[in-house]
Amino acid sequence: MLKKIAIVTGANSGMGLATTIALAKQNIYVIMVCRNPEKGKQALHEAQKASGSGNIELMLCDLSSLSHIRQFCDEFKSKYSKLDILINNAGVVSIKRQETEDGFEAMLGVNHLGHFLLTNLLLDHLKAAAKGRIVVVSSGAHKWGKMDFEDPYFKKGYNVVVGYGRSKLANVLFTRGLAQRLEGTNVTVNSLHPGAVATNLGVDRTTGFGKNFIKLLVPFFRTAEEGAKTAIFLATSPAVEKTNGHYFYNEKEAPIAKTAKDEELVERFWQWSEGEVGLNSTDR
Repeated sequence: MLKKIAIVTGANSGMGLATTIALAKQNIYVIMVCRNPEKGKQALHEAQKASGSGNIELMLCDLSSLSHIRQFCDEFKSKYSKLDILINNAGVVSIKRQETEDGFEAMLGVNHLGHFLLTNLLLDHLKAAAKGRIVVVSSGAHKWGKMDFEDPYFKKGYNVVVGYGRSKLANVLFTRGLAQRLEGTNVTVNSLHPGAVATNLGVDRTTGFGKNFIKLLVPFFRTAEEGAKTAIFLATSPAVEKTNGHYFYNEKEAPIAKTAKDEELVERFWQWSEGEVGLNSTDR
């Protein structure tokens, strides 16, 4: 019998790596999705050693590139007939405004739009599993997030805190919109706040700027293992097997911001996201 197959994005460090190790220990076949090949290889060895499992694979995908995401999905589908668990964990924080190759502001582009396309392209494989589960790592930062359809990418003025909040609100809106579309299927989706976790978020990918700042904060933050617990719970626990469209913190359902409850916004944001990534009926 084919093992359960899981995909974890941003698996080369922090919560993604901790999640990979925990799932592998449960005899789940884990595909680590990483952007950087060298860091990915190091993380793969670390995960194999820490879990004692050989059932871990590295696959490369840059979530800031729609073409890379499509290539990754094509490659995955050519190798596997189903997907049991998808954990949308990867995230970036950009101190200065940056754009993806497709012209999206980096945080909204990676944290939401990249995962939006990835998830939709993998839906049929999730439906092919006995019980597909999608886990979206959001944040309490969604509570100050606001969507501006006139200037979604901050071309008129950028603030990292406001931008991060928007990208995390996007995660919750996406979860709610997807949950509605998954009603009556064997697939569920839930989002979560991992707590304040000391990871590489905010560290510049190119220069490494921010690493020393992160080190100073470590004593006040949760470990990556602690931060990953709720994602692992949502991915594997029988207690939430039928739970769909909810938001969790510390392995319990938690309230979401009033903005995230706006049904009209949920639907408008879904339609906007489809347009931005060029998703159409032939992709499904």
